[in-house]
Amino acid sequence: MHVLVTGGTGFIGTRLCAELAERGHDVTALSRSPEGEVPAGVETYVGDVTALDSIRGAFEDVDAVVNLVALSPLFKPSGGDERHLEVHYGGTQNVVEAAEEHGVDKLVQMSALGADPTGPTAYIRAKGLAEDAVRDAALDATIIRPSVVFGEGGEFVSFTKLLTTPYVTGLPGGGKTRFQPIWVDDLVPMLADSLDGEHDGETYELGGPEKLTLAEVTKLVYRAEGKSTSVLPIPMALAKIGLSVADVVPGAPMGSDQYRSLRFDNTVSENDVDAFGVSPDDLRTFADYLGV
Repeated sequence: MHVLVTGGTGFIGTRLCAELAERGHDVTALSRSPEGEVPAGVETYVGDVTALDSIRGAFEDVDAVVNLVALSPLFKPSGGDERHLEVHYGGTQNVVEAAEEHGVDKLVQMSALGADPTGPTAYIRAKGLAEDAVRDAALDATIIRPSVVFGEGGEFVSFTKLLTTPYVTGLPGGGKTRFQPIWVDDLVPMLADSLDGEHDGETYELGGPEKLTLAEVTKLVYRAEGKSTSVLPIPMALAKIGLSVADVVPGAPMGSDQYRSLRFDNTVSENDVDAFGVSPDDLRTFADYLGV
């Protein structure tokens, strides 16, 4: 099978390209950057999913597409919240159109927990609209909704350290927002398995083996550095004011959309990892990854 991975030189994409190549597939990684690193044997194609004409050629003779292109929900994107709509929704529309033009049979869409066109954040709304575009397409599609993904080269640890300080730190609402972090090397084989026909038409919510509050995540991150930290609650009303002000501060890493994201949990209702023959107990914990 010839598989095109959009975002193929990113945190998840590089690992997925390697996994697919090891399984004997022909793999092409689509990326905006010609300098992006890919595993041996993986072809590259330079294009931007927000510019349809730049990506059309990548879909020639392709059997399946895995659409991984995404902006981080943890940080404010350059260009503002409307950038989520441009990349996640507009980019997915372009991927779908190019796939349909070239007779591609299969699409695996990387979405997000809580994706909803009427959701509380720009990121969640854009992801929800993207899912609608995929479901309306003349393709066999599988939608994957992971919780936050951690691993070497990921953003979860760096986000936590940017938001907090060692020893004593303030967290909005006391850091009660819950996550269900999943290790990238546990997620990637499931993404590869999603290309099997038995997963067509399905939407899967995938999370790690445990649910951790932001306060618990913070303490684990600093414990891995031999430090401790105590959490002081910041009233959500004050956090809202502070992060709303950050919307108009050039270069500020977070803003009001990130505040809104901290008002709801990032956890699965039911963990669908068993659809891929995996038990939650078999997945790597965040603490084990950190070595604590």
